[in-house]
Amino acid sequence: MLGNGVVGILSESVNKWERRAPLTPSHCARLLHSGRDKTGVSRIIVQPSTKRIHHDAMYEDVGCEISEDLSQCGLILGIKQPKLEMILPDRAYAFFSHTHKAQKENMPLLDKILAERVSLYDYELIVGDHGKRLLAFGKYAGRAGFIDFLRGLGQRYLSLGYSTPFLSLGASYMYTSLAAAKAAVISVGEEIATLGLPSGICPLVFVFTGSGNVSSGAQEIFKLLPHTFVDPSRLPELSGTAKDAAQPTRSSKRVFHVYGCVVTSKDMVQHKDSTRAFDKADYYAHPEHYNPVFHERIAPYASVIVNCMYWEKRFPRLLSTKQFQDLMRKGCKLIGISDITCDIGGSIEFVNQTTSIDSPFFRYDPVNDSYHHDMDGAGLICQAVDILPTEFAKEASQHFGDILSQFVGNLASTRDITKIPAHLTRACITHGGVLTRPRMLLNLQDHRKGSSMYMVVL
Repeated sequence: MLGNGVVGILSESVNKWERRAPLTPSHCARLLHSGRDKTGVSRIIVQPSTKRIHHDAMYEDVGCEISEDLSQCGLILGIKQPKLEMILPDRAYAFFSHTHKAQKENMPLLDKILAERVSLYDYELIVGDHGKRLLAFGKYAGRAGFIDFLRGLGQRYLSLGYSTPFLSLGASYMYTSLAAAKAAVISVGEEIATLGLPSGICPLVFVFTGSGNVSSGAQEIFKLLPHTFVDPSRLPELSGTAKDAAQPTRSSKRVFHVYGCVVTSKDMVQHKDSTRAFDKADYYAHPEHYNPVFHERIAPYASVIVNCMYWEKRFPRLLSTKQFQDLMRKGCKLIGISDITCDIGGSIEFVNQTTSIDSPFFRYDPVNDSYHHDMDGAGLICQAVDILPTEFAKEASQHFGDILSQFVGNLASTRDITKIPAHLTRACITHGGVLTRPRMLLNLQDHRKGSSMYMVVL
């Protein structure tokens, strides 16, 4: 079946909220109407779905076939991982598999893929020559995550006795478009600029970690509020100013303004040798030579941490449970964490669970080291939704398909993965029943010592 030019589009089954599609009807129309000689695609079969953002009839109108049966498809596309019974043998699949770091919860999926001799392409691993991902929903995750967090922030402040303009915001999925959601945030910003925020919660400081697409998307929404960005070195000064002004005046930015601070790895760690300055290349090569300092230099001055950075176990944590508990005993004002990366137990250790779109927060009480699903007690609120971009399903699908449609022909028409462009070959996790990525093999060996199934062919 590999390379037969027939493309299938899965109905998303892993989460009730998933409404995105890897290709929109307009993308399918261009692929089909240009002819297989030009695009490598001869047919597109779409599994029916009543919740997909684009209705089945829209696909049918542009020449797609609607069928539950994808057995004729050599290439099958999805967004999230399909159910195990949906994996057909000797096909190529492309979706976000969440397996390349040996994520434990998805090992049954990897077992099934290997057993069925599937060629698996993971969107997360399609990286260009510049080293950046070509296929990503990062900006949409950042946008939706920050809007949803502002809504929760309004609820949290209300439980603490403060009324704020954030309370009027809806969740991202409640708006008909990204533009409509942005208009609502702008309205909140206008109220802050006009009526201000309660002095008891100011200065309100949002710390954004990382400088990639996720952070960019979150900051895009933040900038719709009346704001000022400050350098990480100025955070203590900002906090000190707040202590000096118990009675803010009408012109005080601390009431009619919010603050943003973007931090990267140089602000999070320092070399164990105090005579050596931070060097990014050295840090990525030898993270064991660095000590974490985020909990000392940044976290004490943050109201909210918006976590947008990539993290692996070899790097120091951004904030460990013990570090946070110590900070709270010292009176840290941190009220919430929006972990848009949703790396459970990762860079922020006490974020130990995912949350859902319809229940996006949990509350962590560091004093009692306990977790709760309400807004009313001690501690801070945490957001960890792993499916945020689907809240803007229409725009996210269009953006994603604009890029994916450039690759589909190569994936649909090839039987030999060594003859496709290098960035696609590198994104192939499995082929013919074996693994293709050496680094992934090492990760898996940590989980399953001595398994003969995990071989390297590339």
